Amino acid sequence: MAEQQIVIKIKIMMLSVFMLMAFIKINAQNMKKIIPNISAYPTGEPLPEKFAKYFTGQAYLATLTSNSDLNCPVMNVTFEPSCRNNWHSHTGGQLLVAVGGKGYYQEKGKKARLLLPGDVVEIPCNVKHWHGAAPDSWFSHLAIETNPKTNKNTWFGAVTNEEYKKVTSEPVITSGLSEEAVKNHEKWFPGYVSKVKATDPELIEVFDNFTFDEVLNHGKLDTKTRIMVTLASCIAQHTVSEYKMMLNAAISNGVSPVEIKEILYQAVAYVGIARVVDYIGITNEFLLAHGVKLPLEPQSTTTPKTRYEHGLALQKDIFGQMIEDMEKAAPANQKHIQRYLSANCFGDYQTRNGLDKRMRELMTFSILISLGGCEPQVKGHIRGNVAVGNDKEYLLDVVTQLLPYIGYPRTLNAINCLNEVLPEKE
Repeated sequence: MAEQQIVIKIKIMMLSVFMLMAFIKINAQNMKKIIPNISAYPTGEPLPEKFAKYFTGQAYLATLTSNSDLNCPVMNVTFEPSCRNNWHSHTGGQLLVAVGGKGYYQEKGKKARLLLPGDVVEIPCNVKHWHGAAPDSWFSHLAIETNPKTNKNTWFGAVTNEEYKKVTSEPVITSGLSEEAVKNHEKWFPGYVSKVKATDPELIEVFDNFTFDEVLNHGKLDTKTRIMVTLASCIAQHTVSEYKMMLNAAISNGVSPVEIKEILYQAVAYVGIARVVDYIGITNEFLLAHGVKLPLEPQSTTTPKTRYEHGLALQKDIFGQMIEDMEKAAPANQKHIQRYLSANCFGDYQTRNGLDKRMRELMTFSILISLGGCEPQVKGHIRGNVAVGNDKEYLLDVVTQLLPYIGYPRTLNAINCLNEVLPEKE
C-alpha cells in the first residue's frame, strides 16, 4: 500500500511538472505575439507562408488600401530586430516610406542606406535589392507597389548573416546627414517623421548636421539639460511648433512633468503670462495624452504672508549686497517694483520646488538671451549663475546649445555680456 501511494505521488508530481512546462510554453508563445507599435499605422498579422519563406526572421503585414480601382496597393510591413527579406527585384519597381524604427536598404553592388522615419526609397525596375530592420531596432515601412498590373517579383537567395553583419556594422549616411546627426536626432525625437524634410531636404541636412552633430558634440551639457534650456528658449521666442517638438524630446529623455511645468511657470515672471498661457494648454494636452494626471502635485513653498520674506532671502542669497543697493537706489515712486521682484518674481516662482536654484538660474539665463534686448538683465543673471555654481564655460555651453535656435546676433550679444561680466583670463 505504501509503495502504491509513493507511485501515485510521483505520477502527480510528474503531471504537475508537465502542466507547468506546457503553461510556460503557451505563455512564451503569447508573449512573442506582443509586438511594439512603432508607427501611426497598424502592424497587422504575421506574414503568410507564401511571403514568410523569403524572410529571415519574423515580419508582419497590414494592408492599408482596399479600392482596387485606384490601382495603388499600399501595405505597412513591420520587421522585428534583425529581420530582413531575401534579395529580390520588381519588374515594375517599388516605393518604400520609412515610418518607424530603424532599418536598412541595399542594392546589389552598392553601399547600404540607413532608413529612419520620413526617408523615401525609390526602387527602380528590375534592380536586385533587400531591406529590413537594424539589429537593435524594430522597423516599419510602407510598401507602395508601382505599375501594379504588370509588376512581378523575382526572389533570390537570402541575405546571409555575414552580408547582414557587414552592412549593419559599417558607418552609413542617409540623405546627406552624418551618422552622429542621425543618431542624436533619433535619440531626441524617436520615430519622428519630419514634414519639412520632404519639402526642404537641403535645409534639414544643413540644420541637423550642425545642430545634432557639431553643436551637440561641443561642451559638457548632458542631454537632459540641453533639452530643458531649449524648452525655455522656445517659450521666450513664442515658437509653438518647436516647443511641441521639444516636449517630445523632453519626455523621451528623462525630463519629468514637474520639471516641464516649472520651466513654464518660471517663464511667466520673465516673458509674461500673455506669451506663456498658450504653452500651458499645449503642455496640458501633451501630458494628458501621455497618461499624466493633472493637476500635478503642488510645488509652492511660500504663502501670501511669507512670499516677500522668502523671496528677498533668496535674492540676497544669490545676488548679495546688490539687492539692497538696488532697493535704496530706486526712486520712491518705483520702490514697489523692487518689492514685486522680491515677493512675486522670487517669492512666488523662484522658491518653488521641482527645480533647484542652480537650474532655475540657468532657465532664466536661457530665457533672457533668447528674448534679446535684455542685456542688463542678462549681466545680472550671469552673476547669479556664477553665485549658484554655473561658471562661464558652462554658460558658454548653454549659449552654444541655443545658437541654432536663437541665431547669431543674440548669441553674440550673450557672449559680449559674458565677456564683460567675466573677462577672459590672460
